[in-house]
Amino acid sequence: MPEGPSIVILKELVNELHLEGNEIKEVTGNTKLDKDRLLHQKVVEFKSWGKHFLICFEDFVLRVHFMLFGSYKINEQKETPPRIGLIFKHDELNFYACSLKFIEGDLEKTYDFEADVMADEWNPKKAIKKLADHQEELVCDVLLDQQIFSGVGNIIKNEVLYRIGVSPLNKVGQIPAKKLAEMVSEARNYSFDFLRWKKEYTLKKHWLAHTKKTCPKGHPIIKEYLGKTKRRTFYCTVCQKRY
Repeated sequence: MPEGPSIVILKELVNELHLEGNEIKEVTGNTKLDKDRLLHQKVVEFKSWGKHFLICFEDFVLRVHFMLFGSYKINEQKETPPRIGLIFKHDELNFYACSLKFIEGDLEKTYDFEADVMADEWNPKKAIKKLADHQEELVCDVLLDQQIFSGVGNIIKNEVLYRIGVSPLNKVGQIPAKKLAEMVSEARNYSFDFLRWKKEYTLKKHWLAHTKKTCPKGHPIIKEYLGKTKRRTFYCTVCQKRY
């Protein structure tokens, strides 16, 4: 599943095409959405919110969510048909194995951009305030809560918890306030490190815990499927404290 930084990369790549104001000449794909609604529409802007890629038109937005196995091609096609393909005069965007949805009206009423860890609007104080309502939840769950940490996925979760030395088995209410503030800060910091390493094609080289057998200090890394979603969690029982 693409995490927030990967969607930011997609947005940057698409913005390089300068498609704002361009008309969609043809719509392809096997989506059940009303494709005719997109025909001859002009793109106003491309945005991202966490793991969602947003194609904005004058009166509505097309939301693209890549789920577990989604992908895209810019000015290329796969052998399999896309879920949706948007054909412009000189360019095309093809999206595969993704979830699509039309969002009506004001985008700000659907998305809280202050919750997006990579957005300029990111509000760490608001994230800390939200955590106060999740005292009994495991920290590995709240880091994946897109209403608190939009864009954070499993890799970021595992790496942030190792960086700050906190066990994923802690409940939010067990963690000292200083450590919670550090977690909120690192969720954003690591997301931008992820972005830089992803662009350099060196992301996996920098992993400290995710998919590892031992941590950088030589201690065994535990792999378990934890939390409400049973996502793969990698952690060190020595380096990461359980309060």
